[in-house]
Amino acid sequence: MSREKVIKALAVYAERHPEEEETVARVRHLVRTREDCFERTCLPGHVTASSWIFSCDLDHFLLTHHRKLGRWLQLGGHADGDSNPLSVALREAREESGMPEFDLLGSVDAVGEESSVLPVPADVDIHRIPARPGEPEHEHYDFRYILVAAEGQPLVMSSESSDLAWFPLDELETVGADESLLRLGRKAIALPAQPRGRTTRTQLGKIRN
Repeated sequence: MSREKVIKALAVYAERHPEEEETVARVRHLVRTREDCFERTCLPGHVTASSWIFSCDLDHFLLTHHRKLGRWLQLGGHADGDSNPLSVALREAREESGMPEFDLLGSVDAVGEESSVLPVPADVDIHRIPARPGEPEHEHYDFRYILVAAEGQPLVMSSESSDLAWFPLDELETVGADESLLRLGRKAIALPAQPRGRTTRTQLGKIRN
């Protein structure tokens, strides 16, 4: 996946969310100017990816209680050299939930040819990660997607979590989430309510690096 394709996806996102242009401009600058932007060694910040995960009936959402940060978060993590943010989000969703099967929920708009598609993210965020032993304070430039878990998959908590749980949609405002997660949640919850034809569930097997 080329960095240029990521930049094009950001351009489409900026058209949809002009109020977020400042954030998008910072992410675009990082991707354009740092060849190592997908490596966690890229400082003072690097690209990450995460996902809002719906249950198969779209009635619940999945959060992990991050062991190191001590709060409820969407599932996600470092790119570690993978230049396809959707691929990163999907990998992290599988590793942190134990569930292998997901669909992508969102707009049909995507960047690239059929053989190499990068859907436009549902949300883009920059957030600061506090310093820890052996790791300086830095920023995550996070690409966020909306996934739907296939039915009948048990959860398996990873070592990075102290808890992993499904929440009903009406509890979004009560789980202690910060404004960044609340914004993502509001965007995700609004998608299924849009008129038919505006959103789609896409089999992720059709989307390749």
